Amino acid sequence: YLHWKLPEPRHRFLVQNNQWKNLVRSYLACTSFVDNQIGRVLKALEDGGHADNTIVVLWSDHGWHLGEKQITGKNTLWDRSTRVPLIFAGPGVAQGGRCEEPAELLDMYPTLIDLCQLPPRSDLEGHSLRPQLIDASATREWPAITTHNHDNHGIRSRDWRFIQYADGSEELYDMRQDPNEWKNLASVPEFKAIVDQHRKYLPASSRKPVPGSAHRILIYDEDAHTINWEGTDILPTDPIPELQD
Repeated sequence: YLHWKLPEPRHRFLVQNNQWKNLVRSYLACTSFVDNQIGRVLKALEDGGHADNTIVVLWSDHGWHLGEKQITGKNTLWDRSTRVPLIFAGPGVAQGGRCEEPAELLDMYPTLIDLCQLPPRSDLEGHSLRPQLIDASATREWPAITTHNHDNHGIRSRDWRFIQYADGSEELYDMRQDPNEWKNLASVPEFKAIVDQHRKYLPASSRKPVPGSAHRILIYDEDAHTINWEGTDILPTDPIPELQD
């Protein structure tokens, strides 16, 4: 297995060493193992007599590329990296529902407060998912927002993914017609209204990283006019080292 302190296996390494199948096998083995451990937890709740008064939530912290777009690992704002499982079960949750509305991990705590019938709090950024847990077809007003490194933001609505990077470049994908996010529609005039609609959810400002902090992948400093790729300063025209032959 790969210890968490070791670097993620890069796409070039997998190709050169014929390790892609092993990566996929490891991913599937991890999924199977987690599934088994969830079964142990649910059985313990059942055996202990707590299954009927316990809310169970399953989630993950990030997705994982398995070679899509020549990326292995996380560290992107595309669906493969940002989409995670989010499953609720227990009292107050309809069984067998599947909701297509966007949600954030910030929504979990407000949801649990709501399900437990505790007083709501006004100081939370997340929103309760209880309406969707009762009726999976219920719509939501808010998109899901993801930030990676300084000033790179992804906005995921039900049907669209919009990305704005620190250098000002943008991407827009129709997730209904293009779930693999191959066709960037951000510069197509007929989609300008959709781009503008998603831009309004971008953070108004972004604090700079703490000086001396470790960074992952790409850091763009507009004030200093520098770009850093995993600790190495590069020019805007330089190819990404990971994708060079």
